[in-house]
Amino acid sequence: MAVGSGAERPWAPLPPAEPSPAEGRWGPASAGGEGRGWWKPRVKNIPNLCSVPLQIHFKILRGHSDAVSSCHFCFEDRKILSSSYDRTVKLWDVEKSFPIQVFEEGHTAPISECNLTPDDRRVVTSYDNTVKAWDMETGKMLWTVEHEGIVTSCNVSCDGRYVVSGSDKENTMYVFDAISATAVSHIQGHHKSTITRCCFHPDNKRVTSVSAKTIKLWDMTTQSTSIAINEGHSSAISDCCFTWDKSLKIWDIKMGEFQCHEPVSLSQGHEGSVSSCLFSQDASLVVSGGYDKTIAIWDTETGYKKLSLKGHWDWVTDVAISKNKKWILSASKDSTLRLWNIEKMDHILQRQKAEKQEAQKLLSVKNVKNISYASSVVTLK
Repeated sequence: MAVGSGAERPWAPLPPAEPSPAEGRWGPASAGGEGRGWWKPRVKNIPNLCSVPLQIHFKILRGHSDAVSSCHFCFEDRKILSSSYDRTVKLWDVEKSFPIQVFEEGHTAPISECNLTPDDRRVVTSYDNTVKAWDMETGKMLWTVEHEGIVTSCNVSCDGRYVVSGSDKENTMYVFDAISATAVSHIQGHHKSTITRCCFHPDNKRVTSVSAKTIKLWDMTTQSTSIAINEGHSSAISDCCFTWDKSLKIWDIKMGEFQCHEPVSLSQGHEGSVSSCLFSQDASLVVSGGYDKTIAIWDTETGYKKLSLKGHWDWVTDVAISKNKKWILSASKDSTLRLWNIEKMDHILQRQKAEKQEAQKLLSVKNVKNISYASSVVTLK
């Protein structure tokens, strides 16, 4: 089922169903995604693995009063930044699980996105008709850039020098200086319909944008489109990393060709539309969130889904992964963030595999006994 835009449904928070995480308590979640609670291992006689608990621990971060739209790790994974439809941006201390800074003045509408400069000194936010920059230390607003239409996306370049934004007015992209907010480029008519996402390439010389079913790369040096990908997704693309047609696809932008890896297709990770995704810093993992309320963790090289995490009570709107790949962060329409500890993920996967093999052996023995019994019955007759 194709979905045009998540904004078509009202963003209303759900009532809390668990104790506040501000007390610093951790809860266990099953690695297989069977909801909250303990997953008791039943595998025996595997001494090298039995010491590994079969659960993924998580923390719930509460503080927003409406859907959480965006989330990021920052300050060497010691802090978290989040934005919300409650018109605020919050900076959280990971250890204390509590907001230590709130940016709440300036936006007159729900905030759909927040981004950090690489040095973690400035925050860029968007939604209404503006893009705003904030000083992370003081919480003061540094500048505001007005747009003629609604700002659909914003992103900071990897070197922190530029900000790009997309607007629904004439399907326009703007590139401006991150310090002075001076306009650098004004790209009109880049797409035939509204730009839903734009972000910088790691080389800081190209800007990727998506609209409807099209992906384009804009070269800032030549001021022209360098790559256009018009096929690959069956429905509208809402981000450079995800699509509404329930699939994740990896493109080689040097060749413009879709790379598909076996044994598992990336389209088999979520039951509903995929809402967000992100590569780990070393590009070995992809983390995705979906409207089925789950988070999936993928091996980039093989395309194999390693883990599925469940626990949110509504859509997962954004995901992030720490630099050391020990933590997954998820934001949700249920007004909460969840911090998942995946440090023991590979060990848990080994336990799952061992348990499955043990179950298959037991099933085989049972089948053999049943066949033997059936044969003896026939013989007796």
